[in-house]
Amino acid sequence: MAKSQIREYVEALLVSVVLAGVIIVFIAQSFLVEGSSMEPSFHDGQRLMVEKVTYRFTEPKRGDVVVFRYPGDTRRKFIKRVIGLPGDEITIKNGYLHINGQRMDEEYINGPTYGTYSAPTFGPVLVPEGHYFVLGDNRRNSDDSRYPDVGFVPKKNLVGRGLFVYWPLNQIRWISIPTVLERVDAR
Repeated sequence: MAKSQIREYVEALLVSVVLAGVIIVFIAQSFLVEGSSMEPSFHDGQRLMVEKVTYRFTEPKRGDVVVFRYPGDTRRKFIKRVIGLPGDEITIKNGYLHINGQRMDEEYINGPTYGTYSAPTFGPVLVPEGHYFVLGDNRRNSDDSRYPDVGFVPKKNLVGRGLFVYWPLNQIRWISIPTVLERVDAR
């Protein structure tokens, strides 16, 4: 092989590595679901594509599936659903989530919603500016905003929004917002 060919290969490899780095840091990244906190919507071992651009220009929407840096250890990343937006009042009572006084009949979750391990109710709490209230879809097995180790998630901790499931291949699908959450602000 000629030196010019080797140089071309090395340059192509370097450009590829730099381009991949830019994509992963600024545009999109794969995320592996670990655990059962998002069942039945997402399962352990599934892989999602997470886009990182939208939240640089817009605010998260209620119902978005987000990946965020865990406030207690920012090296760890969690996946949850945005439930409360800044200024929302969140209450959990009698097994139901209430947003701004409206009871949510959430068909996409795994069982009733309770407060914390020590209390069947939660709130009311007001979501502060620049923060979000997140819950896992498996409300009985999710470390989320109900607990002080997670609490309200600051926007700066959001890594990105889940776009689609791409693995396993027989489960490929776009991620959508449940209709009950789309309707909260329309009432």
